Amino acid sequence: MSHTPHELAEEFPDKVDLMSSLKQSDAHFAKLADEYHEVNRQVHRAETNVEPMEQLAEETLRKQRAALKDEIYGILSKA
Repeated sequence: MSHTPHELAEEFPDKVDLMSSLKQSDAHFAKLADEYHEVNRQVHRAETNVEPMEQLAEETLRKQRAALKDEIYGILSKA
C-alpha cells in the first residue's frame, strides 16, 4: 500500500501546463480534476489513518480515482 499522494501534476508531469489551461477553458475537465483531487485526498487520508475507513470503502475510492485518472488522461491525450 502506497502512502504517496497521487496528485495530477505528479501523475502527468509533462502535461502540467496543458492541465492548467484546460482547467480554465474546459468546464468538464475542471470538474473532473476537482473530483479527482477530492477522491485522491480521501484515499490518502484513509491510507495514512488520518480518517480510517473500511477496506471496501477505500477500495471503492481507489477504483473511482483510477477511473477519473483514465478519463483525464483520455482528454489530455486528445488535446
